[in-house]
Amino acid sequence: MTKNSHKASCLCGAVRITVAGDLPEGDACHCTQCRKQSGHVWASVDVPMDRVAIDGADNVRWYQSSEKVRRGFCATCGSFLFWDASTRDDIAIALGAFDNPTGTRLWSHIHVADKGDYYELGDGILQKD
Repeated sequence: MTKNSHKASCLCGAVRITVAGDLPEGDACHCTQCRKQSGHVWASVDVPMDRVAIDGADNVRWYQSSEKVRRGFCATCGSFLFWDASTRDDIAIALGAFDNPTGTRLWSHIHVADKGDYYELGDGILQKD
């Protein structure tokens, strides 16, 4: 790993993630699946797999949520950590799992047409259906 890296983990610490280099800007997903799995909105950053090291990978369980997407979570504490599409070389990692400071920001809200009716988006960030 490079000198500039970012650490993340699940709630119990059984899964620890190191990302080499700077984190890209993230997005907040409002789709029904992310809302149901996370309990609200799921914010993440997409990182090339060759920059990601996972310690405790044997504690990650995968749920195939659609034909092309699987979601990874800690088998011990249940923390939702990964969104992995078979069509991409990147993996989405939960922004909430990272230790501060992350040095990044959200750049968009995605799947806003599916967002819950109990909140409004008013932060001025790009919104995509």
